[in-house]
Amino acid sequence: MGTLKFHIIFSLIFLMSFSSFSQTKEQLELQRKKYRVEITKLNTLLFSEIRKEKNALEELKDIKQKIDVRNKLINTINLEAQLLSKGIRTNQRKLQKLNKSLEDLKADYAAMIYKSYKSKSQQSRTMFLLSSQNFYQAYKRLEYMKQYTSFRKKQGEEILVQAVYIKKLNDSLGYQKRVKDTLILVEKDQKAAIEVDRKKQEGLITTIKKKEGKYKREIQQKVKEEKRIAARIDKIVKEEIASANRLALSKLKDKPAATKKNEFILSPEAKALAAKFELNKGKLPWPIQEGVVVRRFGKQSHPSFPGIIINGTGLHIVTSKGSSANAIFNGEVLNILVGSGGTKNVMIRHGNYITSYNNLENSYVQKGDKIITGQKIGKIFTDKITGKTTLVFVLLQNTNKLDPASWMLRR
Repeated sequence: MGTLKFHIIFSLIFLMSFSSFSQTKEQLELQRKKYRVEITKLNTLLFSEIRKEKNALEELKDIKQKIDVRNKLINTINLEAQLLSKGIRTNQRKLQKLNKSLEDLKADYAAMIYKSYKSKSQQSRTMFLLSSQNFYQAYKRLEYMKQYTSFRKKQGEEILVQAVYIKKLNDSLGYQKRVKDTLILVEKDQKAAIEVDRKKQEGLITTIKKKEGKYKREIQQKVKEEKRIAARIDKIVKEEIASANRLALSKLKDKPAATKKNEFILSPEAKALAAKFELNKGKLPWPIQEGVVVRRFGKQSHPSFPGIIINGTGLHIVTSKGSSANAIFNGEVLNILVGSGGTKNVMIRHGNYITSYNNLENSYVQKGDKIITGQKIGKIFTDKITGKTTLVFVLLQNTNKLDPASWMLRR
């Protein structure tokens, strides 16, 4: 019985450790798949279009982003391979222990079979019983013979169980080794792809260095233009808040003692909507079906000229041509702004929150329209020169800009 308990405990430890290993491995597998999907999206959305005008800075930025994702994928593959190696070593040690245990069992079983064979004749068993000095001793001898037979049977069963464990462990080892070999091949392919991208990157850097002053002036001009547009939008948001507050005050019977500047006065319905919006933080849908974030929120160094700081007021998301922007929550169209190039910016109010969908070719909604989650609000503009379809998505609480990525579902 002690031997059987040992094997049951040993097998439970094996299964528990394998389950823990699988869980961590599963997380890495999901991460690896995510990066592979992202690389596919980058290739589709950033590199599939033939650009009418070559822009070295734009190409360099796109290649850098792809190299970064490939490096993340390689790091994940390395972690997964390390985990598999550790699992293989652990299982090999367990296999050695199981094989030793099986050899001991077989030796014990062989010894029993030999002893049983020597005393297997019915005559010897009968003589063994008849030679008893009394009835009690005969009964005990009979019980011993029964127990001995039962023990032999159990040992035979244990050998079968042990053999099954060893087969499973061998299968597991074989599978893990095949997975590891596949991962090594994937890593090799990714490294080769990075080398190709790095050569392109080096060529672009050489081109940029020849006209560094020109490119820097262009970037600085774009940064100034973005600041000017952001300031204009901030001004319009403040005007819309002031206008909405005047309307709200005219409808309120009990006037508030004081109102904070540049903050919405909320009706009970608006408060409830804002509360629902806040409750959905981290669970809100993305404003596009599929896409790649090419610029994140906040201050950041320019990817080609680290000395130049750019300020991301929201997320710049590249999506496929012909895509529409979708409302991320119920609300009301606060305003529709028209840019210098004719592109539109639809602003939707959700209590004291505002979502802004900028760089639209056209809008499907009008100011004052009630909007529901997921509703299409406009077709995203596709740049004829770069071939990119980019949505600029901004989130505000009153006039305070927030990082949209922390409010939406993780991708």
